[in-house]
Amino acid sequence: MSTAYRNRIQEFKAALSEETINLSTLRELCFNGIPFEGGIRSLCWKILLNYLPLDQTLWESFLKKQREVYSQFLREMIIQPGLAKANMGLSREDVTLEDHPLNPNPDSRWNTYFKDNEILLQIDKDVRRLYPDMAFFQRPTEYPCQLILDPQNDYETLRTRVEQTTLKAQTVNRNRSGVTNVSSPGKSLHLYPSNEYEVLPAGSEAHWEVVERILFIYAKLNPGLAYVQGMNELVGPVYYTFATDPNSQWKEHAEADTFFCFTSLMSENRDNFIKSLDDSQCGITYKMESVYAMLRDKDPQLHHRLEEQNIKPQYFTFRWLTLLLSQEFLLPDVIRIWDTLFSDKDRFHFLVLVCCAMLILIRDSLLSGDFTVNMRSLQDYPISDVHLILTKAKDLQDNSSS
Repeated sequence: MSTAYRNRIQEFKAALSEETINLSTLRELCFNGIPFEGGIRSLCWKILLNYLPLDQTLWESFLKKQREVYSQFLREMIIQPGLAKANMGLSREDVTLEDHPLNPNPDSRWNTYFKDNEILLQIDKDVRRLYPDMAFFQRPTEYPCQLILDPQNDYETLRTRVEQTTLKAQTVNRNRSGVTNVSSPGKSLHLYPSNEYEVLPAGSEAHWEVVERILFIYAKLNPGLAYVQGMNELVGPVYYTFATDPNSQWKEHAEADTFFCFTSLMSENRDNFIKSLDDSQCGITYKMESVYAMLRDKDPQLHHRLEEQNIKPQYFTFRWLTLLLSQEFLLPDVIRIWDTLFSDKDRFHFLVLVCCAMLILIRDSLLSGDFTVNMRSLQDYPISDVHLILTKAKDLQDNSSS
C-alpha cells in the first residue's frame, strides 16, 4: 500500500470520525474513489445515499429502528402470507365463498397471492442471472435470515413459492403410450444453465436469494411501480458492497441496509422505470436526449455523424442511464463509477456527462465506422478504463462551469 493511499485512508477516517459529518468534505473525498479498507466505502455510500444521518451520535438508535422496521416488513409480507397459504390449504373454514382461489374479487387474498407470484417469478428469473461471471451471488451468505429460515417454520417461504409455481407452470406432454413427460419450458429451450434450480441445503441461502427478498419487499411496498426488469442490476452492486464489508457488525445487516439504500436510490431514479413518464420532463426520453444535446455542444462533428447514421440515443443510452452503467463494466469498475456518481450532488446530471465522455473517447472509431460497427461499439463499449472515462467527464463538467 503506497504512502499516498495510506494518507488517503487517514483523510477518510478523519472525515468519518467527526461528530457531525461535513457532507461537502466527504463528497469531495469520495468523488475520486472510496477505499474499501476498513469498510469505508460501505459507510460512505450509506451517508451519500441519505440513509445514515449526518449526526453520528444518532447512528446506533437509527440503525436499530430501521432494521426492526425491515424485520416487520418480512413478517407482514413474507411470513404472514406464507402462514395464511399454509392455513388455506389445511383448514376448511378458510376456503369460503368469500375467498377461494377462483374468486374474481381484486381484494381477494388469493388474488393478491397469485399477482405477487407473477412478480416473484420475474424477480427470481432476473436475480439468478446476476453477475454470472462472479461466483459471489451463488455462494451462501454467512448471515442467512433466521426469521425466514428457522427450522421450526412450517409456512411457505419465497423459495417454496418459486419452486411450486415453477412446477405448476411446467409443460406436460403426453406421448402415445399414455406416459406423461414433464418438462420445464425453460429447460427445453436451454434458457437456463442446468443448475438453474439447484438451491442450497435447508438453513442456508445464497446471496441472490437475499437480493430476491429485497426486491420482492420493494415491489410489495411500491405497488404503483412494483418490479421492473433492471432493478436487480441496481440492487446488486449495493448489496455486494455491504455484504463484503470487512466489519462484521455492518455485514450482518447487509440485507436491511441495502433495502433502505436501494429505496433511496430508486426515489431519485424511479421515473426512469415508469413508462407513462417516458416523454415527460422527468422521464427517460428527456434524459436520453440530453446526452445528445450535450454532445452537440461539446463535439458537434461527432453529434452530426451519429445523427447522419440515424443512431438514436435510445439505442444505447436507455440502458446506460436507467441502470447507471451497471451493465457496461465489470462489477469492481461499476462500484468505482458509483463512488463518483453518489458523491455528486446532482448525480444524474453527472451520469449524462459520463455518457457523453464515453462517446467522445471513442470518437475516432465512431467517425470512421459505419452504422453496424458503431452500434456494436455502443452496445458493447470497448474502453474498460473507468478512470479515463471519469477524468474525461470531470473535464467536461469543469469546462461547462467555467
